[in-house]
Amino acid sequence: MRAREEFIDYLKVNRRYSPRTQILYREYISELYEFVAPDSEEDFLSSLKPNVIRGFIAQGLDSGLSPRTMNLKLSSISSFCSYLMRKELIASNPVKKVYRPKQSKKLPEFYVQSAMENYYDKEFDATDFLAVRDRMVVSTLYSTGIRRAELASLKISDWDRSRSLFRITGKGDKIREVPVSGLLAEELNRYLASFDGYYAENPGGYLFLTDSGQPFYLSFVNKIVSRELGKTAGFTGKKSPHILRHSIATHLLNNGADLNSIKEVLGHSSLAATQVYTHNSFEQLKKIYLTAHPRAKKGG
Repeated sequence: MRAREEFIDYLKVNRRYSPRTQILYREYISELYEFVAPDSEEDFLSSLKPNVIRGFIAQGLDSGLSPRTMNLKLSSISSFCSYLMRKELIASNPVKKVYRPKQSKKLPEFYVQSAMENYYDKEFDATDFLAVRDRMVVSTLYSTGIRRAELASLKISDWDRSRSLFRITGKGDKIREVPVSGLLAEELNRYLASFDGYYAENPGGYLFLTDSGQPFYLSFVNKIVSRELGKTAGFTGKKSPHILRHSIATHLLNNGADLNSIKEVLGHSSLAATQVYTHNSFEQLKKIYLTAHPRAKKGG
């Protein structure tokens, strides 16, 4: 079908989408063609109406696909329809008039506080610079709650020693200030004392460099975190920078920090994004209740 092929070419050339993304778009749009009018593009274009899109959603859900999967397909189809509108092949985007299937909210995963304590209690070779760097990466992520991309782009000059904070450039190039604890500052000082002796040069002024002296890339951050946490007892499931971010948010909340403060530290644009951590803290509240409530103590 000509319109579909031109759209995929547009994604490749104009939008520079990855080959994997192009394959997914082609697959989802082809499914829609098959559902609406597999043999005629003219019939396909004339049939792109909201009720047809609803039928496509219903068929997918009835076949056992999850709401999340159908929403991914609808996003691709909506982009295709917007493209068709620009080409004046259809008058409006039918996906815009269709309610998306409701997805169940997945609570953020986090590591228990005792696991993090195990990590810091574990011995490591303080004379091995790369071991110090890797531990510094975990400490920075967990102590500040910054994103892995923010860590990768962090520069030595972003650490304001006099005010004990990092200046973080976040999403949308928004700059926020994140406190640096006394313990983290001590670690940073020890780390930087050995930094120049290991790397011959650092033209970008980055706080973290790879073994060969290049700026961090995202998968390298993942690899360090996975390796470091994987060597410590108490860490279950996926080991990633993002779960460290969830963990510090949950631990701060459990230890009495207010939501607005956590929101500012994490760089969330709205309080709603931070409030999801209150669900994780319910278990902590439950434990406090069972320990402190007189009726709960008696089992009444």
